[in-house]
Amino acid sequence: MLVFHIILVAIIQGITEFLPVSSSGHLVLIPLLTDWEDQSLVIDVAAHIGTLLAVVVYFRKEVVRLLLGAIDVCKGQFQTPDSMLFFGLVIATIPVIIIGFIIFLLDLSILFRSMAVIGSTTLFFGLVLYACDRVKKNNLTLGNFSVRHAFILGLFQVLSLVPGTSRSGIVISGARLLGYSRREAARIAMLMSIPTIIAAGTLTGLDLIGNSNPGKLTDSLIVVFISFLSALGALGLMMRLLNFVSFTPYVIYRIILGLVLLYLAFG
Repeated sequence: MLVFHIILVAIIQGITEFLPVSSSGHLVLIPLLTDWEDQSLVIDVAAHIGTLLAVVVYFRKEVVRLLLGAIDVCKGQFQTPDSMLFFGLVIATIPVIIIGFIIFLLDLSILFRSMAVIGSTTLFFGLVLYACDRVKKNNLTLGNFSVRHAFILGLFQVLSLVPGTSRSGIVISGARLLGYSRREAARIAMLMSIPTIIAAGTLTGLDLIGNSNPGKLTDSLIVVFISFLSALGALGLMMRLLNFVSFTPYVIYRIILGLVLLYLAFG
């Protein structure tokens, strides 16, 4: 891969991962709109790992809570706030792991990596985000994150396996529908990304090791580093903006992008 190609993938992933505009959709578009080769799922996941590190650093207090919760669960203590948060994230991750593993085994991901699909999902789920963001009840916080809410949001997250949906966007939509504030909805979406990215990174990481391609390994490490830096900056900016900005600007962007992609696909 060209160095510029690698850097572009990392920057796009870092900036878009935490915005409800679909990072995977943007990554898929690179080979579709240029004459470059597809960067492959291995490079895509390497970019996601970089953003995972950014989430861990930015939400380090919550990550510590998750670790303490895991310890509580191992001790058989399921009623502490930390253990309930940990157990909730586990429940929320199970659906996407099961469906994602099936898609991986059957090699179905290629069916979704088309401009028509990305354009359609970008447009449709942008409108879904707008509708869910209009919900008036918005006083729930991370303390209200129950097993029921975790399972519901886990089902929402399954939809993100289709490029263009946006993992953060669909989880935020579900959380807003349940009554969480904008900032808390984004916070839950970011925390839910941790086990999901770990699972995806582990699965495709086995493919990377099996191939034993030094060039691919080097490219992946570069992507991890650059996506981490860009993601950390984008995450900090978005969380600050959520104090006084709704998700409408992202919806408008998705509508415009979706219409452009559909025009390119069918025009």
